Amino acid sequence: MKNRIPYIIIVGLIFIIGCKVGPNFTKPQINNPTAFVNDSTFPTDSIVYDSAYNDSIMNLVWWEQFQDTTLQKLIKTALDNNKNYLIAISRIEEARASLGYTRSDIYPSVNIGADATRTNFNGTSQIDAYSAYSITPSISWEIDFWGKLRRANESAKASLLATEFGRQKIMTSLISDVIGSYFLLLDYNARYEISVKTHASRKEYMEIIQARFDKGIVPEIDLNHSQIQEAQAESSIYLYQRLVSKTEYALSILLGKTPGKITKGLILKEQIVPPEIPPGLPSDLLKRRPDIKEAEHYLVAQNAKIGMAQAMRFPSISLTGLLGVASGDLSTLTSQDAGVWAVSGGLLSPVFQFGKNKQRVEIEKNRTNQALLVYEQTFLVALREVEDALVDIATLKEELKARKRQVQAAEKAAELAKLRYDKGISSYLEVLESNRQLFDAELVTTQTFEMYLIAYVSLYKALGGGWLEDTYPEK
Repeated sequence: MKNRIPYIIIVGLIFIIGCKVGPNFTKPQINNPTAFVNDSTFPTDSIVYDSAYNDSIMNLVWWEQFQDTTLQKLIKTALDNNKNYLIAISRIEEARASLGYTRSDIYPSVNIGADATRTNFNGTSQIDAYSAYSITPSISWEIDFWGKLRRANESAKASLLATEFGRQKIMTSLISDVIGSYFLLLDYNARYEISVKTHASRKEYMEIIQARFDKGIVPEIDLNHSQIQEAQAESSIYLYQRLVSKTEYALSILLGKTPGKITKGLILKEQIVPPEIPPGLPSDLLKRRPDIKEAEHYLVAQNAKIGMAQAMRFPSISLTGLLGVASGDLSTLTSQDAGVWAVSGGLLSPVFQFGKNKQRVEIEKNRTNQALLVYEQTFLVALREVEDALVDIATLKEELKARKRQVQAAEKAAELAKLRYDKGISSYLEVLESNRQLFDAELVTTQTFEMYLIAYVSLYKALGGGWLEDTYPEK
């Protein structure tokens, strides 16, 4: 029986060391709908969500759905140079180093010391001079009885994963912002071109009205109205010229460059719309969103801190060992008689701290509850963003068709109004109104198409990378 006692003690120590106080993390259950509300807004003849469809696009990351080579180059430039994204990458390295720093506390600490002394003073009086030399390696180890260090390691590991998902979140937002700014730039550029074209047309017609007025054919008010229209069109040129420049400057900052001109690829109306949304998208796709994963791992990290706080209420036990050599003569320092050793243990336990340790646990519990609420709120916001994007795509697609019909009708009406006015059938007010309607219709149509493209960007972002394979480039 006596021979078994050491083994019983060892097994008992292993059992104790294997314990960790504090709650183990349990993934929170969220009321996750099986499908999206606005998924039913798509026509039944849409592309079916099957393996054949997946095989055709699964190899593409979501931003490659926008097939503009210039845009793809801008995205790559942003990923290489954007300052916020580079900060996020640096935070990952910081978190990785922090994990290594925390993990090292679990293992014994090994140090070595060397000392050489020559003195004739013993602390109170003068004595014969003597020398003392020593070399003493030492080992110290805090036994993790209550799991404080392992909980700290668990928290650091979860924080590292959270920073990686934070990088993916920033990357997704960055790419979305680059694409959105690029399409907005193309939209403003298209409106600028429309304004230039409209101004040239109105200026030409104003000159015709001027000639007719000079001959006394038309009243002065017709000339005034034509001058008003020409000035309005010219002012629009400067408006969109200004917006083009400001959008270029904003996009330059996203690319990590000083404000300047941006190279453009396909014009807006030549941009290729991504594949149709397959019906029956599972809402489980949201679980891939990097911001949801980030919030979940911050919750894991915070939950582990409860165990750390609880462990601090119990005694901490440390062991220290010293094994070395010491001698009064340097020449005999390595002799057998010079060997020295020491073993010590220490226990430090809180006794009475006026509830400080208990309140520390309550603080971490409340912080964990806050992290849980953040996680749940992030999920709810994600649901809303997907629903918004789905309804935007469905309605903007139909709105764009109506806008194009509006432009066609406005072009015909403007042409007929001029003919009627030239023949004296109608007043110049009819020409004014038809021209205004055409100009407005052309501007709104290009804006609607830009919003339609952006709706796809919003959906891809809201789904954490769309319904495609979850691929994020590594840095």
